[in-house]
Order: sequence, then C-alpha cells, then structure tokens
Amino acid sequence: MLASHKKQYHINVAEGEVGKYCILPGDPGRCEKIAACFDNPYHVSTNREYNIWNGYVNGELVSVCSTGIGGPSTAIAVEELAMCGVHTFIRIGTCGGISLDVRSGDVVIASGAVRQDGTSHEYAPPEFPAVPDADVLFALRDAARDLGYTNHTGVVQAKDSFYGQHSPTRMPIAGTLQAKWEAWKRLGVLASEMESSTLFTVGSFLRVRTGSVFTCVWNQERFNAGLDTNDDETHDTTSGIRVAVKAIEKLIESDKK
Repeated sequence: MLASHKKQYHINVAEGEVGKYCILPGDPGRCEKIAACFDNPYHVSTNREYNIWNGYVNGELVSVCSTGIGGPSTAIAVEELAMCGVHTFIRIGTCGGISLDVRSGDVVIASGAVRQDGTSHEYAPPEFPAVPDADVLFALRDAARDLGYTNHTGVVQAKDSFYGQHSPTRMPIAGTLQAKWEAWKRLGVLASEMESSTLFTVGSFLRVRTGSVFTCVWNQERFNAGLDTNDDETHDTTSGIRVAVKAIEKLIESDKK
C-alpha cells in the first residue's frame, strides 16, 4: 500500500497524479475555488475529507488537497502526499486573532506555531520547535506585501479543541486553558488555528517544505477590549488564497533557477 506506484490509502492518489507543490485548505468545499486560480484546473479524487484538484502555475503542475479539521487528518495528508512526490506544502485557512494588532480580514503568516496539539507530539518531543521552511515563509510574506494586504508575520497557536478556546470556562480544565491563553497573549502570539504545529513538525521530519497563511475571521481579544463588534467578522478567504498562489509562483520561479 505504501509503494509509490500504489494509490495511497486515505487520499486515493498515486505518485505522478499530483504536483510537487500543494496547497492545503481544511474545507473540502474550498478546493475548487482555489484550483480556479490555476490554469486548466481539473478534479483528481475525493475520498473522506480529502478533495484533490490539479492545475498549472507557471507551467508547473500544482495540487490542492483538503485536510479536514485538525492535526491527525493533516498529518495523514502530508505523509501520503509526500509519498506521492510533493515537496512543498502551503496551508491556507482561517484563524482567530489574539494580538490586538490583528483585525478581521487581515492576513496572518506563521513564522512558528505553539504546539498545543496532540499529533505533533507523536513525531517529536515537546522541546522541538514547530517552524516553517524559510523559503516558503519569505515567499508568503513577500506575496502578501506585493498584493497590498494588511499582513502580520509571527507565531500562531495551534490547538486541538475549537470549543476549548471559545468557551474555556465550561471545561473541566478551565484554569489550565485560561492560564495558557494568557501566556500566549503575553508572548505576542498573533492568532489561533488548528493545523500549523502538525504541518511544520511533520514537514521537518519528512524533509519537505511547509508554510501557513491565514485570513483572520475575528479577534475575540479586540472584542473583549471594546475595539471590535460581532459585525466585524469576515469569512472571505480570497486574500489567503491569492497570497498562497502568488507564493507558489515565486517558489516555482526560484526553484527553476
């Protein structure tokens, strides 16, 4: 099953059926929208949460594969796509702001991730940092600047429990969750999401390039501080998609040199 000429068990594709560069949204419904940014997009496979599309960027075959929510399914996608020859992964999605500087609609680029997840700890001890590839990081940052988006580059928090963040006081370990959240605020963590720590750690182990870019949906800390209202929430992911595609353009151009 793991041989390169066989279709991978979960993603249902084999080597040669996907490109060397892959964008990873969580939502399967976003894949077609992302692929529409490519030349000659076409659907490859759908199995479980993994919806895969291909297309061409600067003449290079590029893929999109959804991962579902969280670390376990993200790790499976990265493992199996790497077996199929993918060497560059860019995670796109949404995040919730933590730093008061991050507003709804802003682009957030992860320079590292707090490993408040379970999956990455089955790959590396807690002392190991979850960081993206430098070339991918700089390509994302430069792409956001080129496109004129308000953007922030820094550490994000990656957690496993969505509701543990949004309603920590009703959890049995409320004190622990609230203390950690306060620590992330004091340490200047920009935003919260659910996959980057797994992506970066698995990528380091597999020796593949990784990066993450997000669109901020809402910032609960700005709301709590009276700086925003519920009406400031946004769900338009166009900015993150455009940044990821432009970053891949830059990486393809650089790699060809």
